[in-house]
Amino acid sequence: MQATHRALSSRRAAAALAVTAATLAGLPAIAAEPVRDNVVSFSTTATRELVQDLIQITLQARQEGAVAAEVQAQLKQQLEGALAEARKAAVPGGMDVRTGGFHLSPRYTNNGRVNGWQGQAQLVLEGTDMARISQTAGRLNALQITSVSYGLSRALRESQESELTSQAIARFRERAQRIAADFGQRGFSLGEVSVSSTDPGFEGRPVLMAARAKTMEMMADAPVPVEPGKGTLSVTVSGQVRLTP
Repeated sequence: MQATHRALSSRRAAAALAVTAATLAGLPAIAAEPVRDNVVSFSTTATRELVQDLIQITLQARQEGAVAAEVQAQLKQQLEGALAEARKAAVPGGMDVRTGGFHLSPRYTNNGRVNGWQGQAQLVLEGTDMARISQTAGRLNALQITSVSYGLSRALRESQESELTSQAIARFRERAQRIAADFGQRGFSLGEVSVSSTDPGFEGRPVLMAARAKTMEMMADAPVPVEPGKGTLSVTVSGQVRLTP
């Protein structure tokens, strides 16, 4: 009896071991935690003050009338005349000319009845030649200026970001080497690193001639006063280095 009992116990133990082994074999392999000895995290930043080199002036034609088709035709004629005049001074990149919004809507009485129509059509001058754009906008006396905005051209932003990125990376490597020396280590190896840039926080400029009025005192060819703002563009390099003895 005892021999039989011992045999059954052995078979049960072997079966339990087999189940345990099979269960372990089915589990996914657990990756070993990476060794993080001598790892230092920090960031460096390169900055530069820039003056906005891109301007956009939006001009608008307005018409009102009793018949929608007549208002639309008047707007179209007024916009086409201004567009033809602006195109004479257009230079790719320096001053690009395009049409903006074209909107026609009914006017209502207090009783909710339509008693006429009103419409607006926009012309947009945009580019890096601020003198040309301001002079052209000043000649388009048939339109009113509704907005003046500034920004960075793609060419300027990309060139500045490229230079600042190189500076920030150089500073990152120099700081890593100094940190290694301060810890008594001979050098370092790069770990995970990221590079990011921030939009410049340009100071605002008032729109001096928004909604320009048609007055006799205004000279026909007087340029629109413009003044771009300044802002700081920055590129930051963040990451980790492993110090090596």
